[in-house]
Amino acid sequence: MRKQQWRGGPGWQQSEVPPADDAAAWFSGRLPDGWFTGQPEVTVDREEILVVGTLPTLEGDYPDDAARAAAESGRIARWREDTREERIEIARQAEHRYGRKVAWGARQGDTEELFTTLSVPVMTRLRQPERLILDTLVSSGVARSRSDALAWTVRLVGKHAEEWLGSLREAMSKVDDLRAQGPDL
Repeated sequence: MRKQQWRGGPGWQQSEVPPADDAAAWFSGRLPDGWFTGQPEVTVDREEILVVGTLPTLEGDYPDDAARAAAESGRIARWREDTREERIEIARQAEHRYGRKVAWGARQGDTEELFTTLSVPVMTRLRQPERLILDTLVSSGVARSRSDALAWTVRLVGKHAEEWLGSLREAMSKVDDLRAQGPDL
């Protein structure tokens, strides 16, 4: 496999990472039949590949939503334990192929749990108005620290701006395609 070199602008400091455009297809072909009810959701960034699949629906009646959620969580925990060795081997192969860590998750009903995910530090410089927002979230008990407050705000923006972010990602992929068609420098 040939490593693709980043041809970005000045100041780019990310080390070379193999492309992972085919990661969803690779996992689809590599995962054992029967693990999930359909194709897993595969999300890729520079550091990590997250694979989340939907488990078969629970059978039986539950007295309330809390009992159903507990049963779903228990089923996810059982699936996690039952598939541990095989997931480790698949992750090892994918990490070698794509140069990224692999994280896993499972979804059942309204319950989703992620495990073995990375928490990557991000350096940023914030001016006082932005710091005050984070400090308000901390002092109000919404977050434990500025770091938690920043993660909370990113999740909130992502939730409310998903359509816009999707359009932006689509436009960026077109730029990547055009850049790949350009000459090698």
